[in-house]
Amino acid sequence: MSARSHTAVAGLAPDAERDIETKGESGAPPTHVAIIMDGNGRWAASRGLPRVAGHREGARAVRRAIEAAIEQGVGWLTLYAFSSENWRRPASEILDLTGLLRHYLRTEIAELRANGVRLRVIGDRDRFDPDIRTELLAAERSTAANTRLNLTIALSYGGRDEILAAARVLAAAARDGRLDPAVMEETDFTRGLFTAGMPDPDLVIRTSGEQRLSNFLLWQSAYAELVFQDVLWPDFGAAHLADALAEFARRERRFGARPG
Repeated sequence: MSARSHTAVAGLAPDAERDIETKGESGAPPTHVAIIMDGNGRWAASRGLPRVAGHREGARAVRRAIEAAIEQGVGWLTLYAFSSENWRRPASEILDLTGLLRHYLRTEIAELRANGVRLRVIGDRDRFDPDIRTELLAAERSTAANTRLNLTIALSYGGRDEILAAARVLAAAARDGRLDPAVMEETDFTRGLFTAGMPDPDLVIRTSGEQRLSNFLLWQSAYAELVFQDVLWPDFGAAHLADALAEFARRERRFGARPG
């Protein structure tokens, strides 16, 4: 079984699931914040620097975002770091990005562990080199007991690919007689997603001023609040997260129901 299919089948602990009824309280802080980290290349270009400089500075913004999420009491933080479409970028940029990923895994995991952060990775790991896959697994295992912040990094991730993978899992279960399609429920489908056992995001933030999801958590974001910020990701800091949380607090979430 591939690393990708193993992730989809195994999922995470079911006790991480959250009752959807607790999500509808107006003004309640988000349990799960997801961020589309956009703007590294433009940040570098605006300064006459190579794109890798923007990615390096973006990695520093990741640390600030994690620290701010802990400070603000966010329990779940998911960061869109590398999409399945990013593999189409020039080979030199892919080399820079995977090099930065190696560096992050070797220098930051000890701090995550010390700060009570649990790391999970979602996406198609099979496209990465074996040493990166090994380090990703080691990082997850070494932080598995932490509970202060659940940090999920989306790497080689695509929402459509994830939904297709879940459909294949269910199709195989139906073929083998382990699932009756006539009585299949939404929860059966979500168990096949990379995010199985995780709460859906309450708030999705995208930086750089772009206003689209870009194939990120398409199923899970059905009722998420969306906040678009003009800041480029390398400039993102605690104040930007605080602004997004304040905007979230002003929203009235009804999940399709009529106003009371």
